[in-house]
Amino acid sequence: MPVIAVLALDGVPGHELTGPGMCFGTAARQHPHVAYELRYCTTPGFRGTGSPAPFVIDTPWGLEGLADADTVLLPGHAGFRDEPEAGVADALRAAADRGARIGAFGTGTFALAATGLLDGRRAATGRPYAAELARRHPLIDVDPEGAVVDADPFHSAAGVLGGLDLCLHLITLDHGVPVAIETERQVFMQLHAPADADAEEAPPAASRLRAGPHSLGPTIRWMEAHLDHPLALNDIADHAGLTVRGLNRRFQAETGLSPLQYLLRARVQAAQRLLERGDEPVERIAARTGFGTPANLRHHFQHHTGTGPRVYRTAFRSLVATLTWAEGKNTEAAEPDASGGPEDPGTDGRHG
Repeated sequence: MPVIAVLALDGVPGHELTGPGMCFGTAARQHPHVAYELRYCTTPGFRGTGSPAPFVIDTPWGLEGLADADTVLLPGHAGFRDEPEAGVADALRAAADRGARIGAFGTGTFALAATGLLDGRRAATGRPYAAELARRHPLIDVDPEGAVVDADPFHSAAGVLGGLDLCLHLITLDHGVPVAIETERQVFMQLHAPADADAEEAPPAASRLRAGPHSLGPTIRWMEAHLDHPLALNDIADHAGLTVRGLNRRFQAETGLSPLQYLLRARVQAAQRLLERGDEPVERIAARTGFGTPANLRHHFQHHTGTGPRVYRTAFRSLVATLTWAEGKNTEAAEPDASGGPEDPGTDGRHG
């Protein structure tokens, strides 16, 4: 059974600590062939989680719990600007040396960066801290958007909800797209069970498709880049260099969906991202995602998510605002003194 060790450093945000258990536990409950052993490991300096509702955990695992773990996860923590506690960097380097994969999300990426393991690689952290991570560790290519970054065997993502995205990404690598889809549905998206075949689940993004040497990956990425176009089956088949019949067969084999089912779900998910990240009116989002009219967007959005676009936008932003506030309260005590001088230019940038 694969072992996942979650290293809880002092002041870890509570929701980042519980997220891995939600994701991996849900995947195992929903799929009999999926199994994980989840360990929560702490260091001698661990006193508990951060604000707004701090709590302590009682675990038998210290840093030795990382020694045989297949995956090590690093959530954020309050003292992320400080040098990691004694033994943390050595334990992470040892895990990497024996081939374990390591995932970090939120400010947890700072602890992984302090080991030097991310030098020359891409990585992500919480968006408010991306510039700081890049300044402290100039050898790391920091993704300012905070999307899940796969720099195998190191994986990273933004904070707040990034931990869930990272766990779903790892589940996809372990068990494929269908398991990740159902886990995502159960944990976060709360998509209603489809009422008919046209509403069957689809992969959340082309990047999560486990593609073979002759996969539909390029065609799927092309579809997702042209959602605002009136794509027909013949158009998709021509791009893939297949007959319509061959296209349907290949889509069913690789995604479990027909091309048009996949296209519809991709459009709904694109609408979700636009609702989450911007203030464009529903009319504009309907045009950009290929639904054409607000009524058409509302119909399909309601069918796939169980709620309307405007309600979804309000609920999502309320959730993110709450979690961001909690994360900010957790780290504000560790903010550097704004009146202080510049960093010592003689340091290597790994000290807070």
